[in-house]
Amino acid sequence: MLLNLSLRNFVIVDELQLSFEDGFTVLTGETGAGKSITLDALGLLLGDKADFSQVRHGAKEAQLSALFSLQRLPELRRELTEQGLADEADEELTLRRIISAEGKSRNFINGQAATLAQLKKIGESLIDIHGQNAHHSLNGEAAQRAILDAFSGSLNQAAAVTTAYRAWQDAQQALDDARERSEQLLAERERLEWQQQELTKLAPQKGEWEELSQSYDLLAHAAELLTAAQNGEDIIDGDKGMQSQLARCMRELDDLAAIEPRFAESLELLASIEAELSEISANLRAVVAHTEIDPDELARQDERMREIAAAARKYHIDEDALPDKLTAVSARLAELDAAVDCEALQQKVDAAAAVYREAAAELTRLRSIGAEKFSAEVSTAMHELAMERAVFQAALIPSQASAHGDERVQYHIAMNRGSELRPLSKVASGGELARISLAIQVVASRYTAVPTLIFDEVDSGIGGRVADTVGHRLRLLGENYQVLVITHLAQVAACANRHWQVSKSDHGEQTVSRIQVLDENERIDEIARMIGGETLTATTREHAAEMLTLAARSRA
Repeated sequence: MLLNLSLRNFVIVDELQLSFEDGFTVLTGETGAGKSITLDALGLLLGDKADFSQVRHGAKEAQLSALFSLQRLPELRRELTEQGLADEADEELTLRRIISAEGKSRNFINGQAATLAQLKKIGESLIDIHGQNAHHSLNGEAAQRAILDAFSGSLNQAAAVTTAYRAWQDAQQALDDARERSEQLLAERERLEWQQQELTKLAPQKGEWEELSQSYDLLAHAAELLTAAQNGEDIIDGDKGMQSQLARCMRELDDLAAIEPRFAESLELLASIEAELSEISANLRAVVAHTEIDPDELARQDERMREIAAAARKYHIDEDALPDKLTAVSARLAELDAAVDCEALQQKVDAAAAVYREAAAELTRLRSIGAEKFSAEVSTAMHELAMERAVFQAALIPSQASAHGDERVQYHIAMNRGSELRPLSKVASGGELARISLAIQVVASRYTAVPTLIFDEVDSGIGGRVADTVGHRLRLLGENYQVLVITHLAQVAACANRHWQVSKSDHGEQTVSRIQVLDENERIDEIARMIGGETLTATTREHAAEMLTLAARSRA
C-alpha cells in the first residue's frame, strides 16, 4: 500500500507531501491544475523513462520519493530480501528518484542504488495504474492469466503445471545433453581405446624403468667393470700385491714388537687394514663372478628402453608414469560406459511428459469453466459502465506446451455486438480502456494481489446514472484495495472516502500546483463547483450536500 509521496521541484510542484490511507480517495480540480502530476511522479518511481523537462524551471534537479507498506506483500518482501534490498523484518519500502536538469537520473530502493529495470519489476507488485497514457498491467498476458487463474481457483493447479513442465524440460535437457555427449564421447572413446591397446601392448610395469636403467648400465659397461675388478684383485691379491707386502711387513714388525712397544700398535692397525683389503677383494671377486658380457641382452634392453621412452614422449609424461597412464585410461573408459544411458533418460522424459500433460489438461478444464463465468460477469459489469453493447471474452488460445499450460490466456473485447473481438491491448479509447479495467478489477477484486489501484479519468464520456454506477463500483473496489481516482464527475467524487483538491496559483513569475485534503464543508464547495462551475449558489451547494449524504447512506 502507498503510504506517502514526496515531490520537490517536479514540473509545477515546488514541494509536496502527501499521506495516503486505505479505501477510495478522489482527486479533483480544474483542467490543467496538475492532477496528472501525481500519476506522472508515481510512474517515474515505478520505472518510467525520465525527461529533463519534468524538472521545475530554474531548479537543478527534481526529487521524488514514495513510501510503501509491505505488510500485504510477503512475496515482494522475500524477493527484496533475497536481492539484498531489504531485511526480513522490514515492513516498509522506499523508492526514490532524482532527475537532473540535464536529463540524467539516479534511482534508489531503500537507499541503495538501483536500475530502472529493478524499479519497474518492483512496481508491478505495488501499483496498477489504469488510464490513458499510463502503463497498464492488464494489457499483459501474464496479468490476464493470473487474474483468470485466481478467479477460476486454479492457481495451485497452474503452479503444479509450472513445476511439471520444468521437470519435463529438465529431463529432456538431460537426455539432449547425454546425446550430445555421446557424440562427443565417441571420439574420446576411440582415442582412449587406441591408447589402451597401445599401452596394454607395451605393458609397462611399476619400477620397470628404474630397473632397466640400472641393468642397462651394467650391461653397457660390463667389459670395463670386469677389467677394473680383475685389476683391483691382482693389485690386492697378486704375487706382489698389497696383501703379500702387508704380510711381510707384519712379520718383520712382529719380530721386534717385544723391543719396540709402538710396533705393537702398528701391528693392530695393519691387521685392520688386512681385514678391509680382504673384504674389498671379496667384493671384486663377486663383481667378476656376476658380470658377463651379453650383447643380445644388451640389445634387448636397449630396444625396450627405446619403446618406453618413445611412449613417454608421446604422452608427455615421465617414463615411470606410464603404468599410471594405462590405469587412468582404463578407468576413464569404464566411466564412459556408465556415463550415458540414453534409454533410461528417455524413460524419464516420457514419464515427466505424462505428468505434465495430465496436469495441463486439468488446468485447461478449470480455466475453461472459469473463463466462461468470468467473461459473463465482466461483460455485465461493462454494461453497467455505459458500454451496453460491449462483449468481453477471456479467450483460451491453444499453444505449444509451456510452463503456463497448453494455452495462452488473452482478454478480448468487442465494443459493439457483432463486431470482431480484439485483444484488450488493442482497444483504442483510453476512457474505454480505463472503464474496462475497472469492470475487470471489480469482478476480480477478491483475487488480485496488487494493493494499490489508480484510475485516471475512468468517467470519460459518461454521466448521470452511469457516473453513479462508476462511483459505487470504485467505492466497492476500495473495500479491498487502496484506490486513487482522478475524476471530473461529481457523482464519482461524492462516493469517495476522502477528497483531495488540486489547484494552481501564480507565485511571482512561476505557477505552482497545490493539493489539499478537503474537510466536509470544503468538499461540499468542490462538488458544487464540479456541478455548476466556479459560481457557487445555494442550489448547487444543496445538491452537492445531498449527493454526499446519499453516498454516505449507501456506504452505511
